[in-house]
Amino acid sequence: MAIELDFSGKRVLITGAIQGIGRAASLMFAKAGAAVTGFDLLDTTDTSVHTWAEELQAYGANSYYQKVDITNAGELEQAIAKVRKINNRLDVLVSNAGVNFFKGATATSTDDWNNNLAINLTAHWMVARACRSMLEEAQGVLIVISSNHAYQTIPGCFPYPVAKAALLGLVRSLALEWAPAVRTVGLAPGFVDTPGNQQWFNSFPDPATERNKTIALHPVKALADPADIGAWCVFLASSFARFASGTVYLVDGGRSAVLQDI
Repeated sequence: MAIELDFSGKRVLITGAIQGIGRAASLMFAKAGAAVTGFDLLDTTDTSVHTWAEELQAYGANSYYQKVDITNAGELEQAIAKVRKINNRLDVLVSNAGVNFFKGATATSTDDWNNNLAINLTAHWMVARACRSMLEEAQGVLIVISSNHAYQTIPGCFPYPVAKAALLGLVRSLALEWAPAVRTVGLAPGFVDTPGNQQWFNSFPDPATERNKTIALHPVKALADPADIGAWCVFLASSFARFASGTVYLVDGGRSAVLQDI
């Protein structure tokens, strides 16, 4: 009998759901039979939101979307209360939303620092805290999306890696504090072919050359497709990963195995 990842009857909430890794995770959970709720900053009338909902519905999945600023505690609490009213349960939270900050340490202002921490660290804690009771009731799974920048980074990228590294501690602490009712794990993707990474390539005089150069630095000779990370989310949320807890999995195409670029 084939192995199946069946999330029929499960309820999943994904932040930053409309593009990139969040969108891919939404589609993967929908394929597995889950009902998906998405949080993002786009208006409900935005074409991207309609496309997201249509793609999920094509797999027969129920979907629900809210425009939510997850850095706003009051707005977030109201949104989570609405999720409880509509879905009555939450089996999986994928805390994914984040924003790249490409500034050096000297150029980073206090506002830059605070804004970076608000979305890339504090919001993960606030979303998890707001969802805790529902996750406990369902004996659910919390997945926190960090980054390969938590382990290795580049000049001119401060303070992004500071926040992403702090998420490693968040995952470890919540895995201890909320166990065994909530199983907490993390993912640290490397270069993923998302609009955010393309913006970084576009910052170079020759984006195509920089992209190919980056691909060549990876032993797998490719960037990740967002679906690769979405599939990891589904697996880590499944019963097959029940013994995984308190760990952040680095998925970077072998980039961290390279001692010296040649």
